[in-house]
Amino acid sequence: MEDGAGDREVVDRLAAYGLEVEATPGEGGGTAYLLRGRTYAYRHLIKAEGGLWEPEAARWRIGDATRLAALAKRLAEAPSGLAEAAQPFEATPVKHYHGHRARLRERFMKATPEALADYELLELLLFFSIHRRDTKPIAKDMIARFGGLGGVLGADPEQYRDCFGLDPGRVEEGDRRRPVYEDDLRFTQVLLKAVHEFLRRVLREEVRERPVIGSWSALMDYLKVAMSHEPREHFRILFLDRKNILIGDEVQSRGTVDHTPLYPREVVKRALELGASAIIMVHNHPSGDPTPSKADIEMTRQVVQALAAVDITVHDHVVIGKNRHASFRSLRLI
Repeated sequence: MEDGAGDREVVDRLAAYGLEVEATPGEGGGTAYLLRGRTYAYRHLIKAEGGLWEPEAARWRIGDATRLAALAKRLAEAPSGLAEAAQPFEATPVKHYHGHRARLRERFMKATPEALADYELLELLLFFSIHRRDTKPIAKDMIARFGGLGGVLGADPEQYRDCFGLDPGRVEEGDRRRPVYEDDLRFTQVLLKAVHEFLRRVLREEVRERPVIGSWSALMDYLKVAMSHEPREHFRILFLDRKNILIGDEVQSRGTVDHTPLYPREVVKRALELGASAIIMVHNHPSGDPTPSKADIEMTRQVVQALAAVDITVHDHVVIGKNRHASFRSLRLI
């Protein structure tokens, strides 16, 4: 480009492809050009003209006006306006796992659900969040890493990142948008968290509108789903009315992997606010062993004593482990 008019013409031509051009001083004098906008679609052509990707600024740098003009020419000559089409356009081949997905869906619908292995059931769910990758290795890795379906649903969603086999700091060259795998990860996090919450609420329906003491098995099922796979200790209080109907289900505190604080005065305050006549204390042991610790026993004693002063009963304190639970009432600790 020999003059400002020519420079402007090239900038306008690139703008037609969604590329924003900004002039900047070059390293050895002269002018360089920064490209932003829809660069990902044209990254191969930009690179062919000597473009350098600057990830921190999410932009491309082209060294001089001649290369910028050559890029505009390449774009204009690309078949059907497709910048990346080095060859005439061909239909994208069907991925090998697409047929597998159809077969798995058909098996699930025609056979009994129990016919699917755990990893296949998870794989089936992942079809809804991962559209352009084979989900089988991801599902198998998640089952192995978290110890089963319950562990997958109860895991911190950020831990799913490790199962996608990609460096979390990696940003695909030239892509200003979130890379495809990041989208897949986010959709998976939302999907599995929603499934976990859906299951928790279904089980909670079994203990809502009926005396909790008479629905103990259903209550344990609910608490195990809600808490057994939590990576940190959670302290939950179930508030009951005079008929032992559940009127409140609240997480009072969240702690570390082996401790969570609970303050008796806060429990008393909340019980009075709800008009509760009794409570059931619940917390989990991420280690998987529900055996009450000395600290658990002492803290329970303090809460029982504080509530007794306002005529509120502690029916039980349940510790949830991985596959079993412990009841203070059954252990005669209350």
